[in-house]
Amino acid sequence: MSAAVAIAGCAVGPDYHPPKTQAPANWSETQLGATNATMPLVAWWKTFDDPELNSLIERAVATNHDLRIADGRLRQARALRLGVASDLGPTINGSAGYTDARSSRNSIPFKTSGPGGAAISSNVLFQTDLYDAHFDASWEIDVFGGKHRALQQANALVASAQEDRRDVLVSVLAEVARNYIEVRNFQQRLAITQKNIKAQQDAVDIARSRFKAGLASELDAKQAEALLATTQAQVPVLETSLKQGVHRLGVLIGRPPGALLPELSQTAPIPAPPPEVPVGLPSDLLRRRPDVRRAERQLAADTANVGVQTAELFPKFTLTGVAGFQSFAVSDWFSGGSKYWSAGPTVTWRILDLGHVRSQIQAAKAQAQQSMVAYEKSVLTSCEDAENALVAYANEQVRYRALSDAVAANRQSLEFANDRYAKGLADFLNVVDAERSLYQTEDQLADSQGAVSVNLVALYKALGGGWTALEQRVDASSVNFSSR
Repeated sequence: MSAAVAIAGCAVGPDYHPPKTQAPANWSETQLGATNATMPLVAWWKTFDDPELNSLIERAVATNHDLRIADGRLRQARALRLGVASDLGPTINGSAGYTDARSSRNSIPFKTSGPGGAAISSNVLFQTDLYDAHFDASWEIDVFGGKHRALQQANALVASAQEDRRDVLVSVLAEVARNYIEVRNFQQRLAITQKNIKAQQDAVDIARSRFKAGLASELDAKQAEALLATTQAQVPVLETSLKQGVHRLGVLIGRPPGALLPELSQTAPIPAPPPEVPVGLPSDLLRRRPDVRRAERQLAADTANVGVQTAELFPKFTLTGVAGFQSFAVSDWFSGGSKYWSAGPTVTWRILDLGHVRSQIQAAKAQAQQSMVAYEKSVLTSCEDAENALVAYANEQVRYRALSDAVAANRQSLEFANDRYAKGLADFLNVVDAERSLYQTEDQLADSQGAVSVNLVALYKALGGGWTALEQRVDASSVNFSSR
């Protein structure tokens, strides 16, 4: 242990220190519906209190293909780390073989004596059997710490792959929730459209009856028919968006696109957000967002790589040895007289290749500088994402409240228009305009209701929430997948 510490202490290259990046002290945007209270954003999707959403999340975590790919990258990084760790110790190889050899008739330029002193021609065929079994070992002593730096790099790359998987998990959770909310949103908008179509059909029937009775002009009937046709034209558009959302959800949980059509065929309410959302402070992002954590680990790996490349400037010291048994006859193959061995140190040094080594060091330093800038950018991007999500969530709530007032006002306006038209005090055009305004604001209100929840999902994603609640479950599913 003390030897390892000594080697680590003299490792060439820069020692890594986590960067000190300052995040803003507070959020700059208004936090309507959000507080600075610190609370772990674990199973945030459960705040919507929707069992169907919870079920979709569970299935996505178990079978989503992007998660399985990220898990494969993590297993790959762990396997590579084991290989790097094994380089710190000696390597031992064993081999055994048999060789049947004969010399050329014309390759012996001298004569020798056979039994009884008789001369043997050089054209006589010589044939031999050689039996060999041996072990060989080599151990490169990590005098300048290059292998130690390589292990540091491998450890950091494993951690980076771990954070990458967490980042994929956060994205998958947000995608499932967003698409589910949009599916429910389109269902609500379809229901509103169908309700308005029925009301507008009734208006068409009334206008036709009044025209036949001579109480109104044909223009009233045509205007009512035009409004009805315009509203009916919205149905195919909404149905297309609805089915596309269901198809996307199916793929997200690792199923065929149409697998969830029966399950999600019934209209259900749009998941409502909680009264308050604790978002914490900007400084929390640095330890919670997986992409920021991944960038920091990549910086650590690239810093360690500078030491790996710097170690190539110095000589390498290797202890090598071989021992085994060798014989021309199998009967005495493992006898004492068949033993052989050799051992000794070896020094190698890339003296005439130092120019190439120095170029590799400069390239490694440049890569580390890029990683530092990438880390700083990830910090700023994370703050930008959170600020944008906060302002979108807050302003959409303001819009929703204004649209609620508009819907209430338009309903009263339609009642007044119908009453005045029935009494002959106003044209039917007033009824048409009132119906059109009511439908538009009701549709916008439903769309805004969905946007509030979607923006909250975006806020949860920007804050890096969700992965801590499912980390162990993803680990378990990855073990099951790897054992298949």
